[in-house]
Amino acid sequence: MVRTRSRGETAGQRMADAPLADLTVLPPPDTRTPSLSDIAYYRVRDLIVTLQLEPGAALDERELMVQLALGRTPVREAVRRLAGEGLVEIFARRGTVVAPVQVRDLARVSEVRVPLEALAARLAVDRADASDRDAMVSLLSSLETGATSQRDLIRLDQRVHQQVYRATHNRYLQSTLAEYLTLSLRLWFLGLEQVQRLDDAVDEHRELLITVLEGNADAAEQTARAHVTGFWDEIRQVLAT
Repeated sequence: MVRTRSRGETAGQRMADAPLADLTVLPPPDTRTPSLSDIAYYRVRDLIVTLQLEPGAALDERELMVQLALGRTPVREAVRRLAGEGLVEIFARRGTVVAPVQVRDLARVSEVRVPLEALAARLAVDRADASDRDAMVSLLSSLETGATSQRDLIRLDQRVHQQVYRATHNRYLQSTLAEYLTLSLRLWFLGLEQVQRLDDAVDEHRELLITVLEGNADAAEQTARAHVTGFWDEIRQVLAT
């Protein structure tokens, strides 16, 4: 049966039926039926992280409504949510802007993310269930096939990290790491043209998944720590030039 749309159905409602598969910054893997506010949040977040909305740029609510084909309420809720995550800044007189990137942010994000990624890898070894393991085997196959573009590699990077987070079966840790991964991706895009270690990242993802599947908690923790530390070391050098 073909569904017909009523005259009162908005563009935003039609967007709710569409997947978020075209985003570079992936939603959580368990996102199945996002609300209009969720759609606005994930799409604005994608624009910010991929630098389509540059650091320090003013956010025009009406322009976002037109661009996303969504109403005022979901866009406003999305902006507030992004402000809580440090990607947007709201000022009483200046209005709303994309949060600028400060050099000191690099060290602060790093000092939190490195130990938490190591913890997640260790917990994943202890808690991964059959479904988690199947997903990791599938990701290993994707890594062997290889990414055809930087965007594909960035998406694959997120899928690996998201699966490790999920395997911890700790929703608090999973939520926290997802937020820090997003902040890290934004920094990655700032130095993307100069980053040289993309091939190394693929090897590190492969090693991380293998050590988790083999049940080697020490090796998994060490691999996760080295992977994130290596990323930060290169990004720090790129942003310092």
